[in-house]
Amino acid sequence: MLSIIVAVAKNYVIGKDNKLIWNIPADLKRFKKITTGHTVIMGRNTFLSLGRVLPNRKHVVLSLTDIDCDDENVVIVDDIEKLDEYINKDEENFVIGGAMIYKLLMPKADRLYITEIDKDFDGDSYFPEISKDEWKEVSREHAPQDENDFRYDYVIYERKEK
Repeated sequence: MLSIIVAVAKNYVIGKDNKLIWNIPADLKRFKKITTGHTVIMGRNTFLSLGRVLPNRKHVVLSLTDIDCDDENVVIVDDIEKLDEYINKDEENFVIGGAMIYKLLMPKADRLYITEIDKDFDGDSYFPEISKDEWKEVSREHAPQDENDFRYDYVIYERKEK
């Protein structure tokens, strides 16, 4: 099963200059809790922006450019079709970015874990629009107000039956 996990601003911005724009410690803890023990799938820029291999997760990086990494928890693939073994598994695997990878893999995803930020941000990376024709909201949790000047919700969407 393929899932996507991402924090998205009201205007669908997800980042700028290959970085997150906001600092939401509770969301990072949620990300860690949800993805630990699973495979995370990402593009090269997202992998490089992490700065390290995330513990207790297998990393699958889609890249046409070779990446110098000899960690046994990192697999580099150069073709989207090579992701099929992670997409069609019974276990849940997570797409974690960036924008191009979300756009490529959203049609193959079964579930979306979205942190919906109730504020517009200036950015250069965008998440695809979530079509109400394709996705149904199955869960919404209002996050407690924190040090940020915006509110956000944790929302789970599942793909509607075709």
